[in-house]
Amino acid sequence: MIKFRMATAKDLNEIVQMLADDELGRTRERYENPLPESYLKAFESIDSDLNNELIVACLGEEIVGVQQITFTPYITHQGGWRATIEGVRTASTERGKGIGTQLILWAIERAKERGCHIIQLTTDKKREEALHFYERLGFKATHEGLKMKL
Repeated sequence: MIKFRMATAKDLNEIVQMLADDELGRTRERYENPLPESYLKAFESIDSDLNNELIVACLGEEIVGVQQITFTPYITHQGGWRATIEGVRTASTERGKGIGTQLILWAIERAKERGCHIIQLTTDKKREEALHFYERLGFKATHEGLKMKL
């Protein structure tokens, strides 16, 4: 049975390993021992912010999934709150077993608990399977997103 909990600094190695364990992740993450300090600094910022949650999915003691949820108040939509899901990964050994679905369904319920009116996410256009996965869960490509690397 999958259990969800807030990540701790002790989980960072496993989290970064999951983030780096795919075609796109290998090009942008640095899974090294020890981890680059930037990961710990990011974790500390996330952990100290009440509107950010880094969630791990656990099968027993083993971390098998991760996602970050950010809660943001907006002036638009009558001052409503949004939840943004980022960094969703399932351990490569566990893919195809429904863990990703459980992660997203958990995030949707968490967004409802926090009073969010919208839940949003992005996925790289190269991840066609991920796009279809999110669409099956009810997400719709209603907007065109743009990004700029700095």
